[in-house]
Amino acid sequence: MLKMAGNLGIIEPSFFDYKEDFHLESGKLLKEFKIIYETYGSLNENKSNAILICHALSGNHHAAGYSKEDQDKAGWWNELIGPDKAFDTNKYFVVSLNNLGGCHGSSGPGFINPETGETYGKDFPLITVKDWVKSQNLLREYLGLDFWHAVAGGSLGGMQALQWAIDYDEYIKKSLVIAAAPKLSAQNIAFNEVARQAIVTDPNFDKGNFHPRRGLGLARMLGHITYLSEEMMKEKFGRDLKKEKYEYGFDVEFEVESYLRYQADAFSEKFNAHTYLLMTKALDYFDPSRDYENDLTKTLEKTNTDFLVLSFSSDWRFAPERSKEIVNALIASKKSVSYAEIKSSQGHDGFLFPDERYVKSIQTFLKNE
Repeated sequence: MLKMAGNLGIIEPSFFDYKEDFHLESGKLLKEFKIIYETYGSLNENKSNAILICHALSGNHHAAGYSKEDQDKAGWWNELIGPDKAFDTNKYFVVSLNNLGGCHGSSGPGFINPETGETYGKDFPLITVKDWVKSQNLLREYLGLDFWHAVAGGSLGGMQALQWAIDYDEYIKKSLVIAAAPKLSAQNIAFNEVARQAIVTDPNFDKGNFHPRRGLGLARMLGHITYLSEEMMKEKFGRDLKKEKYEYGFDVEFEVESYLRYQADAFSEKFNAHTYLLMTKALDYFDPSRDYENDLTKTLEKTNTDFLVLSFSSDWRFAPERSKEIVNALIASKKSVSYAEIKSSQGHDGFLFPDERYVKSIQTFLKNE
């Protein structure tokens, strides 16, 4: 039975087919591509209320409402997108897409390579945040929009919102950079590398169309740990056992072990391992200051976008200090920026949940002229 929470009902996706050469930052080329996207709310007469939502590592175009295929589980940001929510669909026309390299309908490793007639698999070219933003700008043109009222995203999505303001500030009025960082730390790159090694050393990785399920599951387990705070894990699992006493073996005994194995199995059923590799490398490569002498202040000097930067107190993957690096660079370059650190026990995943101050911050920023 269809759940109506969020009041958006079932959402039908749309497709944007780009039939021209698309040059990538790496120097490689996509001869064509397809992007799947969803929209929520209505575009106003003067086309001034469009908001682009950019997803994080394992996200996709289905951000709100329900899909025909799964009427029990709402989109990943359903708590924040809908009537009277943070991104109020009574006021705004919200667009959410699956990025290139994804595995939910946009061109990616699961697609057929038009030059070989074979599935791309590990041969799909590496994509960067700049490439995503460039393709999203083509989607903007396709939709007939002169500009976005705002571009928003959490984590890797927040990095895209920041890149938009740097590369296409003439087409974006507001940027919401949420639970993000101006570039990854060595520790973050290290986490991503361990995850990638779990995948590429899976015995099935090099066996044609075999899916390296075990490696992807291990990568997900590692990633998931970093998305939660210690406080949240303690509250959720503690040292609770599945049975009443120790078994003195290597099978699942603690509740947290059971949870992680479930996450690994569920994720490896629905996600593409090659997409996971691409997304983590896009994170690693992200560093917009590279084009501006490694100076973030200089990087942001030319943008005229207004910024809202939000961080979460218990996020240790992209800690509030990393968000403040962006804020300080914006202040140094004399740009308009609002900042809030949201008190949360959810860790990095805090950006997915509708804390009252978090929602109010977004609503106020979107409304201000």
